[in-house]
Amino acid sequence: MTQLVLGSASPGRRGVLRQAGVDPLVVVSGVDEDAVIASLGSNAPPDQVVCALAQAKADDVVARLPADVVADCVVIGCDSMLHLDGQLCGKPANAEAARQQWNSMAGRAGILYTGHAVLRVRDSAVVHRETESAMTTVHFGTPSATDLDAYISSGEPLRVAGGFTIDGRGGWFVDRIEGDPSNVIGLSLPLMRSLLARAGLSVGRLWTEQP
Repeated sequence: MTQLVLGSASPGRRGVLRQAGVDPLVVVSGVDEDAVIASLGSNAPPDQVVCALAQAKADDVVARLPADVVADCVVIGCDSMLHLDGQLCGKPANAEAARQQWNSMAGRAGILYTGHAVLRVRDSAVVHRETESAMTTVHFGTPSATDLDAYISSGEPLRVAGGFTIDGRGGWFVDRIEGDPSNVIGLSLPLMRSLLARAGLSVGRLWTEQP
């Protein structure tokens, strides 16, 4: 049986997979994201940044897995960031940063990039690697001052890339998207289907083999 391992604590990513019929084993990586980003240099394009982070997370998770899991598993690493005004925005560090983020993007559009890394592991060895990014354009509404205060007070913006999500309270303030909605949540199902196929795994197989 091939175990699917999600290297992320994101409830959104796990939710995407569970709603799509797969309940992954969740193992959170201990990657220093700032160090990975710094190693790429300030001019690294957005897709390179999110892919490097996704790959680093997947590699870290493989090293943390017990012997019975690395006998036969596939590890997924992901990282999402919003690209706006030439800058990549991750999770806001605090409430004030979240407010500044929303003041910058309200009434405008940004591009949500998600890097995906898939590692096929057999007998404790990585036998196949795939890394690719997906992008979705997000058009933001303009929340009232009262609504924005309430949203920031909920704490949700501090837990998600770009300070928003479409599968929670932030969905009220997203007018529309262009592209894959699951990518905005943090894991693109169409891209993941393709990456898994390249690693020799089908969606149907995952459905039948997961516990």
